[in-house]
Amino acid sequence: MKILMFGRGVIAGIYGWALRQAAHDVEFYVRPGRAATYGDTMDLDLFDMRRRLWGQRVTERWPVRYREALEPDHDFDLIVLSVPHHRLAGATDFLAPRVGQATVLIFGNLWTEPLTAVGALPADRIAWGFPQAGGGFGADGVLHGVLMPSVVFGTLDGPPTHREQAVRQAFREAGLRIKERPDFRGWLWIHFASDAGMFSQGLRLGTLSELAGATGDLREALLAGRELLPLLQARGLDLRRHRGGVLPFRAPTWLSAPVLAWLTAHVAPARLSLTAHSDPDAEEPREVCRDTLAEARRLGISVPRLEAAEPHFAREGTGRGSAVR
Repeated sequence: MKILMFGRGVIAGIYGWALRQAAHDVEFYVRPGRAATYGDTMDLDLFDMRRRLWGQRVTERWPVRYREALEPDHDFDLIVLSVPHHRLAGATDFLAPRVGQATVLIFGNLWTEPLTAVGALPADRIAWGFPQAGGGFGADGVLHGVLMPSVVFGTLDGPPTHREQAVRQAFREAGLRIKERPDFRGWLWIHFASDAGMFSQGLRLGTLSELAGATGDLREALLAGRELLPLLQARGLDLRRHRGGVLPFRAPTWLSAPVLAWLTAHVAPARLSLTAHSDPDAEEPREVCRDTLAEARRLGISVPRLEAAEPHFAREGTGRGSAVR
């Protein structure tokens, strides 16, 4: 399969590498002028969890190919679109007239109605998924990350189409197990709220990385997520269909918080999932918290922990707080 990774972010880099390992033809679309800046290799330092329980560390200088233009008559089979949720509209506006015959995999967070979020992209060309990987680029330009053994795919209504099945097959060929989520809209919203709970407490400390091993702060993050469950219900989500997804927030925190703290302190992949997020100026955590709080206020749902963290993610000049950088 000929695959275009949209951008050169963490998720694009990790999954682009995994798909290339499976002999797929992988390129990266980057903004004009960026290819020369990036160079023709990507330095990787990854925990690859696909084959070993505790992961296999991979350090590699990976040759990559970039393109700075995308014409409508391209021959890509798949475009993987994994961008921060607040940048999705701009990305879909760019891609809509350039889809060609490709399937577009929407591969990340959403808080709006999915078909509204993708704008003018043709609905019959879209596959829906969510990465089970993460990390960050260090000051040295190295991509430090973790690749979990599975990846999430879902549908909004009905079984996967032939296009969606072809995308799943490409990821299977890369050694990844497929987790199916039939109510993917609901699954995405639960994940977004979960992120808001974690991000709110990470921003309070400075960055998400500060949560690693911190039992009390992780407890607050879990409780912040619990306070968001009524918001999901107010949006019309039937939480009974997502018992597994909301279990971490309904479980007693005297048990779940110490377990999570131990994992993030002593298990390298779990620790990296937090410590890689060490950029105090990262915008996506703030955008997630802002959008979640705005929706809670619109629907009249009390979210005291998220509101208490607002000074750490509010935009400059707003009446309820100023951003702490």
